[in-house]
Amino acid sequence: MSPVSLPHAHDVLTAAARIAGHAVVTPVLRSRTLDALAGASLAFKAEHLQRSGAFKFRGACNAVWALPAAQAAAGVVTHSSGNHGAALALAARTRGIACHVVVPEGAVAAKLANIVRHGATLWRCAPTLQAREAMCAQVQAETGATLVHPYADAQVIAGQGTAALELIHAEGPFDAVVVPVGGGGLAAGTALALAQVEPQASLVLAEPAGAADTARSLREGQRHTGLVPDTICDGLRGIVGAPNFELLRRAGAEVVVVEDAATVEAMRLAWQVLKQLIEPSSAIALAAVLAQPRRFAGQRVGLVVSGGNVDIDALPWSGA
Repeated sequence: MSPVSLPHAHDVLTAAARIAGHAVVTPVLRSRTLDALAGASLAFKAEHLQRSGAFKFRGACNAVWALPAAQAAAGVVTHSSGNHGAALALAARTRGIACHVVVPEGAVAAKLANIVRHGATLWRCAPTLQAREAMCAQVQAETGATLVHPYADAQVIAGQGTAALELIHAEGPFDAVVVPVGGGGLAAGTALALAQVEPQASLVLAEPAGAADTARSLREGQRHTGLVPDTICDGLRGIVGAPNFELLRRAGAEVVVVEDAATVEAMRLAWQVLKQLIEPSSAIALAAVLAQPRRFAGQRVGLVVSGGNVDIDALPWSGA
């Protein structure tokens, strides 16, 4: 993706209009108990209740419906550990076109089932980015399908920003908005949304300690792509994309690095207090706030709960 194709703040508004007939306006959840624990006023955007079980339907839907009819007719292809694949499969189904999803060996079973449920064709590959990209290129060559990248796609980024846009319109203003970061689609889209409607709010990214490439990249001013991720947050194992990094750098985003143990504890809290079963990759946003009480003390904080496609046969505290 070249620098000239970076999305702009107004593209989030365009995306919101484009997906309005397809995406769910998810609720915002609150808890006095969690407010007391955090010492802040927290508003949770419940994107785990979005279609396909994650915020990623927003970006996928925007990308699918932005395609010209002739191009869309050949279908779409992506590589995904789960949530983006399911989202693209469902988005493709809303337009009646084919969807191909390249999945790495070892992906979460519940997420693979979600992809199949929405009608996509699965293509398996080794669990490396190089293997994913090679298989995607092969599928493109064989089918003519358009690649919709999980996070480094302008339409995907703009679509993901609509979650924060809704959150701000429903419960803003905020002092800070906290979102998980992996490849950076949600993070970059949120940066655009804040620039459009709430530029005074700070953007805080929650990143696993075992996959903290974004923290290092922003700290040093250049992308680092050699990290081998090691985290329970399977949705956050991607290296931040080039356009995503550039948008986050421009936005002055800050990063809170979170240990997996704290993320699992936040996941348990979400279940015990909010009565919501969410992915570790979502719970990390709450974990980041709880880990930095001085940073967020007394503030109004919006958090995007990014997904709820949990493998209930492999909960992180099972057998503990």
